[in-house]
Amino acid sequence: MTSQTTLDSWALYSPKQRFQRYVAFALAALTISWALSSIDVIWAWVWDAPEQMLDLFNRMIPPDPKNLPSILEAIWQTINIATLATAIAVVVSLPVAYIAAQNTTPNRLALWVGRFILVSSRSVNTIIWALLFVAIFGPGIIAGIVAIMFRSIGFLGKLLGEAIEEIDPKPIEALEACGASRFKVVLYGIVPQVAPAFFAIAILRWDINLRESTVLGLVGAGGIGVILQGAIDTFNWPEVSMVLLTILALVILGEMISSKLRSKIL
Repeated sequence: MTSQTTLDSWALYSPKQRFQRYVAFALAALTISWALSSIDVIWAWVWDAPEQMLDLFNRMIPPDPKNLPSILEAIWQTINIATLATAIAVVVSLPVAYIAAQNTTPNRLALWVGRFILVSSRSVNTIIWALLFVAIFGPGIIAGIVAIMFRSIGFLGKLLGEAIEEIDPKPIEALEACGASRFKVVLYGIVPQVAPAFFAIAILRWDINLRESTVLGLVGAGGIGVILQGAIDTFNWPEVSMVLLTILALVILGEMISSKLRSKIL
């Protein structure tokens, strides 16, 4: 009888835990309400959005392929931006990852310098980098390449630095005991252990950069975004839909290539 009573009165949360959960939910609801009240939302436009989306969709159908040669040329430019930026970022991120890893950094100062580079790179969005470098280099693919590169350094350096911190120290200790130089320790003790992760991270970043480079043209940094922005500015919605379909095909192709290559490496 006691067992049955205990079984019937069992509850997932105690009264104190339930009270804490209700308080947490109430605070979350108050925070969301405060956030909505603190921004200037025109609710009439929000309720009208489905109708406007349907109207815009009708204007975009059917897609207009007349400008397809220019679109494909811009797509190729987008691929080049992503590939060149990734290649440069990979080279630059190697020394940054080395000094940002706790088990390979030369000293405490180098560690914080490396981590500052990684944080500053990742804390600024690619579009912001693009706006900055368009002001420096002018409109075009150079600004796009440099913007993608600066954004990628933080991503590549952080993940590669974490891979370096997780390596097995025994091969390094054996090389150091044999009197190997620091260069040989890195070449034969660290590189073989992090090479698979390094290539997988680089391929993943290329896939991400391929997607990010499609919108750089919206701020004048080259690529397919230039044509997309021009079509939007002239209200050429059939061409907009053609550009969007091309971008979708590019992203799917990039995802397939990236997944295939990473599966062969890992």
